[in-house]
Amino acid sequence: MAHVIDKEGWAEGDRWHGEMQGMPYGAGISIVFNDFDRIGGGPRLHKHPYPETFIIRSGRALFTVGDSEIEASAGQIVVVPADMPHKFRNLGPEPLITIDVHASEKFITEWLE
Repeated sequence: MAHVIDKEGWAEGDRWHGEMQGMPYGAGISIVFNDFDRIGGGPRLHKHPYPETFIIRSGRALFTVGDSEIEASAGQIVVVPADMPHKFRNLGPEPLITIDVHASEKFITEWLE
């Protein structure tokens, strides 16, 4: 059986900002939709026991991945290996819009800061 998930089921208001865990739908992935309009906005340092793939739809981000810093912009994809500490922030000046694909049917996050 196919599942159609309406935006009202995962988004916060009119923005593309929210999340969907795949377990209830038999999907092997979970997705975070980010829309950070504030420069410097982004998640704190954390890690997952699975890889995470970031699709940069709009804007520019500075990723911290382990001991490295990576600047990524619209159209690029960043893949972070399992168990690797990471975070990112909006470099501006425009909003940072990403789709973050977690290779897990549910979110498993260890916050490190």
